Amino acid sequence: MKKNFLLIIFCIIVILFLEIVNNLYLKDTHVDTDTRQNYRTIDDAVRKGETLFDIFKKHNLDTGILFEMKEACEDVYKLGEVHPGHRYKIALGDMNRINSFDYWINDNSVLNITRNESGFSAERIAVEYEKRIQQIGGLIKDNLISSIGEGRENLMLALNLSDIFAWDIDFTTDLRNGDMFKIVVEGLYLNGEFKKYGDIFAAEFTNNGVTYSAYRFGYDGKAHYYGEDGKSLRKAFLKAPLSFRRISSRFSNGRFHPVLKIYRPHHGLDYAAPAGTPVSTVGDGTVNFSGYKGQYGKLVVIRHANGWKTYYGHLSRINRGVKKGLKVEQGQVIGYVGATGLATGPHLHYEIRIGNKAVNPLVVKLPKGESIPETSMAEFKQFKNQMDSRLASTMPSTFAFDGKGKYGNL
Repeated sequence: MKKNFLLIIFCIIVILFLEIVNNLYLKDTHVDTDTRQNYRTIDDAVRKGETLFDIFKKHNLDTGILFEMKEACEDVYKLGEVHPGHRYKIALGDMNRINSFDYWINDNSVLNITRNESGFSAERIAVEYEKRIQQIGGLIKDNLISSIGEGRENLMLALNLSDIFAWDIDFTTDLRNGDMFKIVVEGLYLNGEFKKYGDIFAAEFTNNGVTYSAYRFGYDGKAHYYGEDGKSLRKAFLKAPLSFRRISSRFSNGRFHPVLKIYRPHHGLDYAAPAGTPVSTVGDGTVNFSGYKGQYGKLVVIRHANGWKTYYGHLSRINRGVKKGLKVEQGQVIGYVGATGLATGPHLHYEIRIGNKAVNPLVVKLPKGESIPETSMAEFKQFKNQMDSRLASTMPSTFAFDGKGKYGNL
């Protein structure tokens, strides 16, 4: 009887022990599972009209720590300034506890806020892109932007190309169907995916039978674009007072519609353009006249070096502060296209005078830019030869990025 009693007690103890061990195991397993389930990442983009407070509310996050986070990055970035389309990533721990917050400030930098023992710390991190050299070529059909391709990055590439040749080609009026372009450009990739274009290393543009070349070369810590002869493409005067970049940016769909026409009724050029189109001074100088003048209507006259003057007439309005004696820089907006004075419709009257003699802006030889120093010419020629090899191997059928993740013949 005694032996049976002891055996029963022993069995009870063993059962209790096994149950305790099993409960402890299940408890540990439950904690790990819950922990794994609670760790998650939110990867999203800021919507139009959203604030950081709205984002936190949308994802059921603790808005009470916003002040701590803003305070942590006060000297790095104003966290209250979030913009539509910019991406963010939030790493969450147990109980929706924020461990880190990343916000893409722009294409080149990310704001990183990380939780630490004392609260939060913040830093601005540069985006590390993989760089690849791209070769792109094509023929002009209707206009530059649609010829290079659709998508934001192709728009930016077209505008950057127009900036390079802005002293030689008026991209609003000079282009002809069949004109050809070739570009050697830096392609920037992130995790193997194309993101955007970087610097244009070299370019060639054939306009109406004339070929223009450009090479990006740097010395003394600065890089500029030079022609085949080593002379800077930046000249004293731009080819046109209406910027292709500013005109193109007025179209929300990112495609430039060639609305501008040009004709030569008298001593200058008349650009027919929509009222309100920004008008830029073609070169550095000093305002010689600003106001209303007879048939010119609202007129700005800029005095440049060596007795050159440029006239900008029929303006709808003149920029505030553009008065006689003001020094202006090349490309600075001085007014807007209108129809004041003797004008049948909105257009810009543009003329160049040397002394008091009017000259034809289409054929006058403009002052050339500076040359690369002799000490750097050998290095420039070596770089030019490398780029010439790439340009020579680029065919017009080599199209740019199409905005859908594909390239043609690259």
